[in-house]
Amino acid sequence: MIVPEFWAESRIQKRDSNRQVTVRRFGWSNVSPEEAQRHADDRVRDAFDKIARGEKLPRREKKVRYNGADGLPIREEVIERFGEHVVSRNSYGARCLNTPDVFFADVDFEGADLDSCRAFFTNTAIGMVVAIAVGMKFDSVLAGLFVVPLASAAIHILRNWLRRVSMTLRGGPEQIALRKFDRFVSNHPDWHLRIYRTPNGFRLLAMHATLDPRSSQVEDAFESLGVDQTYSVMCQKQNCFRARLTAKPWRIGIADHLKPRPGVWPIKKTQAPTRLAWVNRYEDAAANYAACRFVKAIGAIHRVSPQVTPVCEFHDHVCRANEDRELA
Repeated sequence: MIVPEFWAESRIQKRDSNRQVTVRRFGWSNVSPEEAQRHADDRVRDAFDKIARGEKLPRREKKVRYNGADGLPIREEVIERFGEHVVSRNSYGARCLNTPDVFFADVDFEGADLDSCRAFFTNTAIGMVVAIAVGMKFDSVLAGLFVVPLASAAIHILRNWLRRVSMTLRGGPEQIALRKFDRFVSNHPDWHLRIYRTPNGFRLLAMHATLDPRSSQVEDAFESLGVDQTYSVMCQKQNCFRARLTAKPWRIGIADHLKPRPGVWPIKKTQAPTRLAWVNRYEDAAANYAACRFVKAIGAIHRVSPQVTPVCEFHDHVCRANEDRELA
């Protein structure tokens, strides 16, 4: 896990007989801006030499937010550090805890993606199959085209209704998720999990031991617990676990985005006052909300790692997990 304090960019531009080649690379450091610049210079020279030898490498690294980064350090403003754990501000303004070895995982309720793009395209595809059958039946392309939106909408409504009926019969999304967690600790009796309620599901924190985010043990746990696939992939790429500590701004009445857009760190000094004004307004509003609420502990609750305990206490305090506040 790398969350640098300082960033820099370096460029090499050379022209040969046929073309001009420009290569850009970022550098980073937790020591000083100068060290970050030296790192950038070293990286750009290495990349330029490889490209000159014919290797297919991108000439420029994009300045991307956390979930778009492909294993590069997390490009976010560092708010504070304690030990190897880092609190950063993400691209939409919330504070996030990044930890190299304390297991966090958010699990959205089953069925939360009923209206997702994936469901939409699946329903549309089924609708097109029905439309083709209708078109062939009546030997009319127009009849088939007319049926596509009707069939897709009907299938979408029917699938959602059947899914909701099934979930209701099984006790609702919360009970379905909790039973899944109980099954997990039953199959892993050495695990101690703390369960927190979030706006869209649950958050899990493993208390019994520190864990390697790239280990097969964690990969299997993510799959068994139903952890979001994007989060699982980012844990692998960034070699860390991550937990949002403060509210999402659009849930607390802040409709405008973190300035400047797209909120990726670092920013120009001239942009700092605008960003600070937004952050102050956000922090004032977020103080009235909780990011998650503690529900219960399950599994081997007698097993508590001394390395995890301070992280848990910090997380619960900043998230306001033990306070009766609206979740955001």
